[in-house]
Amino acid sequence: MGLTYIEGMVENDKGVRRRVSFLVDSGASYSLLPVKVWKALGLKPKRTLRFVLADGSAVSRKVSECRIALEGREGHTPVVLGEPGDDALLGVVTLENLGLVLDPFRRRLQAMQTRLG
Repeated sequence: MGLTYIEGMVENDKGVRRRVSFLVDSGASYSLLPVKVWKALGLKPKRTLRFVLADGSAVSRKVSECRIALEGREGHTPVVLGEPGDDALLGVVTLENLGLVLDPFRRRLQAMQTRLG
């Protein structure tokens, strides 16, 4: 086991794009964009949410939305607007929206088996 990074493309509603190397974090609910990326896209906060971190501490962060493309799939996803020092994370909400899941043994993303009902 180890860390898994995946290349992706994020885009705003005007078609401005940025390539991002995401750390796949199956323990994170939302994906996070570094401050440099979300500012380049001109993303604006839509709401503020409180998050509990792995160490049990809590932080409040602003959340927006953008398009994301990776592994041949694309869709719309909520994203945490990172602060200085934050690295890009790919969270479970984005993965599920794209129908993807992390294979921790092969350290790659694969199609998720979806169930109806």
